[in-house]
Amino acid sequence: MDYFEYRDGKLFCEDVPVKAIAKKVGTPFYLYSYATFARHFSVFDGAFSQMPHIVCYSLKANPNGALLKIIAKSSGGADIVSGGELFRALNAGIPADKIVYSGVGKSSEELRYAIESGIRMINIESEGEFKTLKKLSRKMKRKVPVSIRVNPEIDPKTHPYITTGLKKNKFGILWEDAARIYREMSSEEYLAPVGISSHIGSQILELDPFIEAVTSLKKMILELRGYGIGVEMLDIGGGLGITYKDELPPDPKDYAKVVNESLGNIGITLILEPGRVIVGNSGIFITKMLYVKQTAGKTFYIVDGAMNDLVRPSLYNAYHDIIPVEQKKRKTKVVDLVGPICESGDFLAKDRELAGLKEGELVAVKSTGAYGYAMSSNYNSRRRVAEVLVRGDQFFVVRKRETFKDLVRGEKTPSFLEAEIK
Repeated sequence: MDYFEYRDGKLFCEDVPVKAIAKKVGTPFYLYSYATFARHFSVFDGAFSQMPHIVCYSLKANPNGALLKIIAKSSGGADIVSGGELFRALNAGIPADKIVYSGVGKSSEELRYAIESGIRMINIESEGEFKTLKKLSRKMKRKVPVSIRVNPEIDPKTHPYITTGLKKNKFGILWEDAARIYREMSSEEYLAPVGISSHIGSQILELDPFIEAVTSLKKMILELRGYGIGVEMLDIGGGLGITYKDELPPDPKDYAKVVNESLGNIGITLILEPGRVIVGNSGIFITKMLYVKQTAGKTFYIVDGAMNDLVRPSLYNAYHDIIPVEQKKRKTKVVDLVGPICESGDFLAKDRELAGLKEGELVAVKSTGAYGYAMSSNYNSRRRVAEVLVRGDQFFVVRKRETFKDLVRGEKTPSFLEAEIK
């Protein structure tokens, strides 16, 4: 359930008409519903109420500070993959002991920051990272809680770019190597092997891959306990899918049920890392029609939003439902919805049957709360867009649209060039 709906032919976000926001903020912009986001987190968290658990929201899906404040307010945690995400999570008030750190390329500087911050767990993803943590923990003389992210070699049956649990993927360590590293780790004075971790992919629409992964991880936990390594936490990652078009993802309650049944009474705290399932359908992208361009056999709707704002269609050929902000009786057309970027790959939809639109009308691209703004860029020197949060009958600009000066902020011309110009 989300809180975007038509009322008398006008699209609303909660109790605010989208057109009124566009008039104040300009286009394009991302629009988030507080009620939707908070509800999705509550439903997911509540589904696991029968098990000791921490829901660590995945910042990579959408790291906006206002949304992170909602997570903190809801007693949630954070799944991070960079020092910058750690800063964002702490800055939003998410407790360090509810933060877990994954990612294959953590630098020494980032690991030091995580150790100094006292986060819940660092998920080791390579032997090289294990060696780096060994050196750092000895040097800092600080106890470091760690797990190993195991690559379980499970096919999550999703887009190949967002699978992470196969042998060919860069993520995690195969169990044979992980078991050896756990045994080595157990003799380290400052490394505490407190957990085991896995993440098999994103936008997963079936429960079987999760069952297979959790069953496999349970065997690994029991094997580790046989070595005298008593891991207390099981991080099963995220990956639960959402509806973009006609997908029927599992209900969080069904997901929790199969996880609980697969684990049994094993006596661990579950770490969950949902991102898309919390924020994906909590946001929409609003863009304005600039031109209708007709060529031989092809109609283009040219809008002011582009692939630099929302890259998923260009990157993954991802589908997003596209609707007019004003609903009225219209004929439909098969069109390409494209942006101003100088790339043929700059499209939000191709060969899509859409409502007949005129120049100046507003369009909503749905299900863009996850991996929308988070993956945006300044390509073609386009300014990053505004982000807006609605709660009830009020809206708040939670990130201002960039200015042209923002595009050159941080750049510096060498003195020899300045002299030559003069």
